[in-house]
Amino acid sequence: MPGEYGYYYIYLLTFDPIMTKHHLIIATRESPLAMQQAESIKQLLIANHPHLTVDFLGITTQADKILTISLTEIGGKGLFVKELEEALLDRRADIAVHSMKDVPMELPPGLCIPVIGEREDPRDVFVSNHYESFMQLPNSSIVGTSSLRRQTQLQALRSDLELQTLRGNIHTRLNRLDKDEFDAIILAAAGLKRMQLTSRIRSYLSVEQSLPAAGQGALGIECRAEDQNVIALIAVLNHASTHACVAAERALCRRLGGGCKLPVAAYAELHHDTLTLHGLVASFNGRRILRVRHSGHVSQAEDIGTRAAEELFQQGAERILKEFL
Repeated sequence: MPGEYGYYYIYLLTFDPIMTKHHLIIATRESPLAMQQAESIKQLLIANHPHLTVDFLGITTQADKILTISLTEIGGKGLFVKELEEALLDRRADIAVHSMKDVPMELPPGLCIPVIGEREDPRDVFVSNHYESFMQLPNSSIVGTSSLRRQTQLQALRSDLELQTLRGNIHTRLNRLDKDEFDAIILAAAGLKRMQLTSRIRSYLSVEQSLPAAGQGALGIECRAEDQNVIALIAVLNHASTHACVAAERALCRRLGGGCKLPVAAYAELHHDTLTLHGLVASFNGRRILRVRHSGHVSQAEDIGTRAAEELFQQGAERILKEFL
């Protein structure tokens, strides 16, 4: 399965006994969650390569600085990774650690994501100080979320609720909830679990209620495609089944032209050698939702994603997506 992920690199280089790299610099956003995620990758690398030393290059991205405007208005989730990728291309860093749901579907020339770690819980979660579940919210409750994908799906479930944009790091969002600015907020389970904040979760949204974003819950490691020593060094952290699932999800979104600017969702699961991909395109306010389900052999992950996208086009996805362009 060649492509943006460099599968062949992993297969060929994992067994290369020559490891000449002894120091790595990880580019990471400076939010608490991003730093925790980078630290987890650092510890795994050191555990597998005791000779290795690792430092961080912390970067506050434009997306982290501008919190009063929705991501769709300032350029999308790609702003979370753009400056980290610049650090790779400028050789100020060797690798960058990303939440895969934030990574644009097209990578800059010269960069690749050869490693995707084992996925954390991919679901969205309901967080509230007064109510137990999304469906138990009273009419006209105010719900905060940063995601157009979530907003459209949740509005399809509860058109009576008021959905408002909520941005910032996890603690910022929780603080605004605790100040009673919202009756509830919707977050990714993975972030709360990685930050040891599972006690804030009141209930989980099923993938039927809120299909996750492509790559949600998975961490990717990006590097320069030419840097074979680094690719060999980090290959040990690749989780093959997660990698295949994320490849299928991203292939679907890439074909649809989807990122955070569009209400597109994709989630794949792997059972034995069969990969099953669920995809979704939602109209404004969730008035119309198109769904697709495609299965195939794991070796055809990206092809499964592309075929699922084509089926969504056949159902009328292009007409829906034009609403948001």
